[in-house]
Amino acid sequence: MTTPVVWHDVSPHLNSRLSRLSVEQYDRLIEAGALFDPEEVELIEGLLVTKMGRNRPQVLAGKLGLAALQRIVPEGWHVAKEDPITASDWSKPEPDLAVIRGGIGDYAERDVTAADVGLVVEIAESSLAVDREVMGRLLYAAGGIPCYWIVNLVDDPIEVYADPDAQASYRMGLECRRGGSIDVVLDSRPAGRVAVDVALPPTAGPVR
Repeated sequence: MTTPVVWHDVSPHLNSRLSRLSVEQYDRLIEAGALFDPEEVELIEGLLVTKMGRNRPQVLAGKLGLAALQRIVPEGWHVAKEDPITASDWSKPEPDLAVIRGGIGDYAERDVTAADVGLVVEIAESSLAVDREVMGRLLYAAGGIPCYWIVNLVDDPIEVYADPDAQASYRMGLECRRGGSIDVVLDSRPAGRVAVDVALPPTAGPVR
């Protein structure tokens, strides 16, 4: 979940002179203690973007999704919660959940990259448009992450996107609703199924 950046007070004459941070520069700032609170921001397309706060349904959805994925993820994979992923030279998002190849200790000396990720999950409410268009297309599809879920707390489905293409989009997209289930595939091998009812909070539902 990410807060979109809108340059309300920046003159159009300055747009061409704005600078982006690379992941390397961002990491150096964190290591130097130069960011006021690195826990409050993430790097998206070279911009420092403020993370959104989480309400009770969002927190619950994160815990439910974590438990559901941990039950089925096979040996050789692990589930991470809100850990950074180097998606490109310009982006280091911290998705709500991710299924990552290997064990936790395999990343003691290096960052997780998009090539290490089998599935990424974002839990969306007010961030729904950003999670679809920015996180889904510009980051996860462009990075070649095979599968992306959006736990949509606005309309109540889990949106499933798969098969990224060279145009930074997913060829397949579908909505999975309560009563159904979602196949989890890692390295082209079935890992199990997650029931939608298990991953969605009981209080989630369409906003009227």
